[in-house]
Amino acid sequence: MPKGSNQKFKLYRLAQIMQEQTDEEHYITMPEIMKELAKYDITADRKSIYNDLRDLSVLGIEVEGEPDGNRYHYHVVDRAFELPELKLLVDAIQSSKFITEKKSNALIKKLETLVSKYDAQKLQRQVFVSGRIKTMNESIYYTVDAIHNAISADKKIKFQYYQWNEKKEMELRHSGAWYHISPWGLSWNNENYYLVGYDSEEEKIKHFRVDKMLHIKLSKESREGNEHFKKLDMADYAKKSFGMFGGKERTVKLLVKNNLAGVIIDRFGKDVMMIPADNEHFTVSVDIHVSKQFLGWVFSLGENIKILGPDDVVEMMKGEIGRLVGQYK
Repeated sequence: MPKGSNQKFKLYRLAQIMQEQTDEEHYITMPEIMKELAKYDITADRKSIYNDLRDLSVLGIEVEGEPDGNRYHYHVVDRAFELPELKLLVDAIQSSKFITEKKSNALIKKLETLVSKYDAQKLQRQVFVSGRIKTMNESIYYTVDAIHNAISADKKIKFQYYQWNEKKEMELRHSGAWYHISPWGLSWNNENYYLVGYDSEEEKIKHFRVDKMLHIKLSKESREGNEHFKKLDMADYAKKSFGMFGGKERTVKLLVKNNLAGVIIDRFGKDVMMIPADNEHFTVSVDIHVSKQFLGWVFSLGENIKILGPDDVVEMMKGEIGRLVGQYK
C-alpha cells in the first residue's frame, strides 16, 4: 500500500478523529478510521492502527474496543473533563457578568474541543440571568494576567481608571492621572472582579473594579504595604465590605427576625454566632466596614432587622433614613 504524503501526522490525526467522533455513546469501526485518515492523505493498515490506538494511551487518550457482531468498534473513555463538569463551566461563563459576550463565546468554543462533536452540541446552552449586563472591556483577561504577574514579580502596577458619564461615554477618572498601586490580590464580589492593593501615597488599602482598569503597566518599583496584608484575610475583607465600598471597620450588633437567618448566613457565613433574643428574633455581632452601602442593605430589609450598636452607627442609620425620607418628600 503506497503511503500518503502526511504519514508523519498519523498519530496526531488519529487522536483528533477519536476525540472528535467518539464518546460513551458513539463508536467508530476500523474501516471508518481508515476512511477518516485517508481524508488527511494518510494511509494505514489495520495492524499499525491497532498499535497506534494503544500508543494513544501514552498521550492520555484511553481508547476502548468492544465487539460488535463479527467486528470491533472503538471509542474514547475517561476524558479529562466529564460532560456535566463542562456544562457547569459553560453555565458559569455565560452567567458571568465580567466576561464579555464575545469572549464568552470564544471560551465555550474552546471547551467544545474537549468533547466529541456530539457532546459539543450539548454544550451550546443558553443560561438566562435576570438583568444580566455583560462587561464591555475586552482587555479584562489580560489585565487579570498582568496583575498576577506583578504579584509574582513583587512589583507595583500603573493604570488608568474610568467611569461612565451621563452621555454613556467612558471618562477617565482624575483627568486621566495614572494610579500607582501595589497589588496584593484579586477578590470576587457581587459578580465583579476587584483588585485589592496598597496606595503608598495615601497609606491605605484600596480596591478597584478590574473591568474599569485601562492600560495596565508593570512598574519597576517593588510592592509596598506588606505589613498591612500580613494581617488581612482577603475573603474576610470582601465579606466585610458591602459592594466593595470601604469604610471604618466596626463590630456591629444586629437584632434580626428569625426568618432572615438564611440571609445572615449567606452574607456572613455559617460560623456567625446567632443568639436567640426572644421567640421571633436573634442577635448577631458582625465585623463590617460601615458605609452607606451597608446602611442601605439594612434599610432594604425593613422592619426585619435593626442596628443595636454601637451608638454612633445607630445614629448614622437614623441620619441615612432621614436623608432618604427627606429625598422623596
